[in-house]
Amino acid sequence: MSRIAAAQPPYPPQIAAALERIMPAGVAPLVLFRTMARNPRVFEKMFAGGLLDRGALSLRQREVVIDRTTARLGAEYEWGVHIAFFADKIGFDAERIAATVHGPADAPCWSADEQALLATVDDLVDHRTVGDATWAKLTAHFDEAQILEAIALAGYYHTISFFCRALDLPLETYGARFPSASPS
Repeated sequence: MSRIAAAQPPYPPQIAAALERIMPAGVAPLVLFRTMARNPRVFEKMFAGGLLDRGALSLRQREVVIDRTTARLGAEYEWGVHIAFFADKIGFDAERIAATVHGPADAPCWSADEQALLATVDDLVDHRTVGDATWAKLTAHFDEAQILEAIALAGYYHTISFFCRALDLPLETYGARFPSASPS
């Protein structure tokens, strides 16, 4: 049970319209969204700052950043929703899904540009900055607009992870679960 109960229908018109716009047809609004709807101002501001539209990064690159950020911050709820909605679309197999949670940034299953994104997330989570070596890898693969988007995504999903963890949201029934660490 969440620490703050999710809003239930009927939703205020503004919230109902936003939920209809952002959720795939036939999928009930996420617990996260319905919980945030308890404060319409926060709900509106979070969606105004959303980064799930077409941006400077490809869908796959965006999901690499989101999945790694939410995994590193222990936000199984958000990680699981993204894996459920996007893993097949972006070609993540079981090895890559597990590597978002347990693997090093330079795991061989990732391309060089993906390794740079993963290292960026790891630096931001661990040190709240991007180290010089990681920056060099990042600039070898991405332009300024893409780098800014990657940093913004990591920051945005850091906030989303805070919501998921602090509210103790129940996992969506269809959401993926963190894989077990492979034995060393």
